[in-house]
Amino acid sequence: MTTRRRKGNSKKAPGTGIDAAAVVRIFRESGKPLAEKDVLRQLGAPRAQMHEVFTILEALVEAGKIIRVRRGFGLVESMRLVTGVLEISRSGVGYVLPEDKRRKDIFIHPKDIGDAWHGDRVVAAVTRERKDKNHEGRVARVIERGVTHLPCRVVKCMTPDLFLCRPTDPRHTMSFMVDYLPPTPSDPAPQVEDIINVAVDEKLEYKLYSGRGLELLGAQGDIAVQERLVKLNHSIPGPFPPKVLKEAEALPEQPGETDFAGRKDLRNLDFVTIDGVKARDFDDAVYVKKRGPAFTLWVAIADVSHYVPEGSALDKEALERGNSYYFPQSVEPMLPERISNGLCSLNPHVPRLAMVAEIDFTAKGVPGRTDFYTAVIESKARLTYSQVNRAVILKDEAERAGIGRLMPMLETAESLARAINAVRAARGNLDFDLPEPEILFNLQGEAEDIRPKSRHFGHQIVEEFMIAANEAVARFLTEREAPVLYRVHPEPDPAKLEGFFKLLGTTDMALKLPATPGAGDLSAVLRDAAGSDIDFLVSRMALRTMMQASYSPKNDGHFGLASTCYCHFTSPIRRYADLVVHRSMKTAIAGKPASQKLVSKLPKVAEHISRRERVAMEAEREILKRVTVLFLSDKVGRSFTGVIGSIADFGFWVELKEVMAEGMVRLSSLSDDYYQFIPERHELLGERTGRRFRLGQPVDVELSGVDLGRLAVDLTLIEGGQAPAAEPAQKRKSRRRRR
Repeated sequence: MTTRRRKGNSKKAPGTGIDAAAVVRIFRESGKPLAEKDVLRQLGAPRAQMHEVFTILEALVEAGKIIRVRRGFGLVESMRLVTGVLEISRSGVGYVLPEDKRRKDIFIHPKDIGDAWHGDRVVAAVTRERKDKNHEGRVARVIERGVTHLPCRVVKCMTPDLFLCRPTDPRHTMSFMVDYLPPTPSDPAPQVEDIINVAVDEKLEYKLYSGRGLELLGAQGDIAVQERLVKLNHSIPGPFPPKVLKEAEALPEQPGETDFAGRKDLRNLDFVTIDGVKARDFDDAVYVKKRGPAFTLWVAIADVSHYVPEGSALDKEALERGNSYYFPQSVEPMLPERISNGLCSLNPHVPRLAMVAEIDFTAKGVPGRTDFYTAVIESKARLTYSQVNRAVILKDEAERAGIGRLMPMLETAESLARAINAVRAARGNLDFDLPEPEILFNLQGEAEDIRPKSRHFGHQIVEEFMIAANEAVARFLTEREAPVLYRVHPEPDPAKLEGFFKLLGTTDMALKLPATPGAGDLSAVLRDAAGSDIDFLVSRMALRTMMQASYSPKNDGHFGLASTCYCHFTSPIRRYADLVVHRSMKTAIAGKPASQKLVSKLPKVAEHISRRERVAMEAEREILKRVTVLFLSDKVGRSFTGVIGSIADFGFWVELKEVMAEGMVRLSSLSDDYYQFIPERHELLGERTGRRFRLGQPVDVELSGVDLGRLAVDLTLIEGGQAPAAEPAQKRKSRRRRR
């Protein structure tokens, strides 16, 4: 009798009716490990089918469903075994992220990682269960390598075509013996410190593998090479496939009259785009009109969904990418540049198709009537944040004259933005306002400075309007029970929040705290601390209590924005979530029923694009660290001032003031005392001297070294730390006795 194959089951063994689902079912029903002959007997299959059974068992082992035990096989889910992806930190510790999302991550000590690499799909055995913390475990088996190739640094030239290499990603601690010959005799041969993209081959011995050189990327001191290797390290997509480019090329250069049918013609309104000076893809334009004491805001967003049909090659590639990826000298866009910088970009003085949110506001910034529709617009100016700041905020006469007749609209926009901002602040919006780094390059493409990005209310005008539009769209779709990819941000981690308020209880803010402080008090705490001596401490510690924002088909609210209903609508050129929301909006506006196909796939889409967003963030952080190390490499021996930004039991990180960079002072470099880490106070305390190092303290340091392989900036303390207050001799003796 042939077992009916169900959708989603593993393959059948060739030439047999036995399938993987039937074998897994037998393991579950038996409640114990089984040998091949036991499986065969319980299937009721003849001995002649032993080979087919063994093939199925091997496939299940590869899939991580079962694992080899002493005399057969055991079901992973029944053996305190967990299948998941191994993530290794730069400190060497690992965590297995279970495929079963109901389970917590499993902590893996470096000695228990074995031959597994960062990113591998593994089976982990739980060795210690803990109530309030992550279970501990060891890697029992590698199911699948997370990487098949990775960029490596040449450490030693063994022969003209054989090189000892180490991965550029410090989370990979193995080495490779790499075969590489230049494609042509005229091409350069690899030198020590060059970067080669290596295809992984077989294991030679512990932590040593063979590899095949795919491409010589170049010298590791070249920032373009660093960008390339970061993209490879994080599997950032590169050039678009031919099929995708073909679809993009088939699109018109400009929208035509047939595209305008059924759309509101808003080309007479003075829409403007306001972006950074380097921006090339403009997906939002704004226009504000005064109505007596009240306002009407128009937010026009590029109608990408008009050109990117669901299920097309363009759409599938955009979903796979999830978002655009930004690097200091390059961008890997979600959509081909013909679309992102051309047809869909709201460039000035050309007609463009748009989705429009039209929102009325009271004089105090409270939203009222809303209307949503498709339109055709024409931006009247491409403005930058700095232009708007100089003209509107600083009242620079030359800049105002250059902007000309658009000035009254921009001043109205500022008034509305300030009103909306006041409403958000009153409801508990969190504003950390932490500086972001900006890398300045010279003509040779070398970093010549890393400084805080300029931030002012010119940025805030656009941000307030985008948040208002996102909220209005989320409310509209929710009220109509239409499918939404919400942008959700959970409340802070309870344990971290409790620790944060305990720490504040030891500061001058103790008297301002409520009797039982909670997440809802964070906004007030940040406001109270602003401008005080502990502003730095409060903002950094509050930020560390935050959970990560993500996408979800379920509306769980956005804690950071104090919003009960929020989604992303305003950037469909660079975020797939916004494209999904646009399609749902068009269906809802037309009064059509929601697509059940869209509803059913939303959870997977949300999970995928949330994951791709994390990849983008990790890649952006890594390239910033790499550029920082390169920038500081010729400054070893120089002195800097800074503040302590983070503390661990092995040292503290210092945020430098002269350049926006961070380095570490290790306790091993401090010779005046033995220091104890007190986590509840986030401080280091000298056992003999009583000298303290706390968050936000100013220090003077010397740059003692940089290491691109470890992505490390090493500092030596020159001066700093809080000396203990004088205390009576009797009290000092008593304290020593207690120790």
